[in-house]
Amino acid sequence: MSRIGNKPVPIPSGITADIAGQTVKVKGPKGALSAVLPDEVEVKLDGGRIRVDPRSETKRARSQWGTARTLVANLIAGVTKGFEQRLEINGVGYRAAVQGKNLQLALGYSHDIVYPIPEGITIATPRPVEIVVSGIDRQKVGQVAAEIRAYRPPEPYKGKGIKYAAERIFRKEGKKK
Repeated sequence: MSRIGNKPVPIPSGITADIAGQTVKVKGPKGALSAVLPDEVEVKLDGGRIRVDPRSETKRARSQWGTARTLVANLIAGVTKGFEQRLEINGVGYRAAVQGKNLQLALGYSHDIVYPIPEGITIATPRPVEIVVSGIDRQKVGQVAAEIRAYRPPEPYKGKGIKYAAERIFRKEGKKK
């Protein structure tokens, strides 16, 4: 029995939801999103709520149940509030700046890294050592943040690199004489 899957997803006022087969389409003040749910789950619209139930009692159907419900909840949260991921840059001379539709990163390499900002994503740099990735699609926001972090992941000795704001870097002690 899925504890997450049992909960129906409430639809706030100002949001419209359409269900066609396994496709859920949600439209709100920030935009429109859609997701195709797995065939193992059944999705229904009753009243002002979306309900997700497994079609059978197989292990796969039960494992997809909570996942599908969370996907629907993320669609609704995206079109109402949106999502954001904060990144911090640590290192001497490391900095970031948004120039037009590109993110310019100076990360200690012999050249600057130019990251083209994808459609539907907003990147802001309130400070040169802070990057804020925001958008309505949770998966896309997380993917863009992961791609930016991959250019210079934090290293364990000095902590230099790009890290998530909430991430804690496990620090190692250096070599002893």
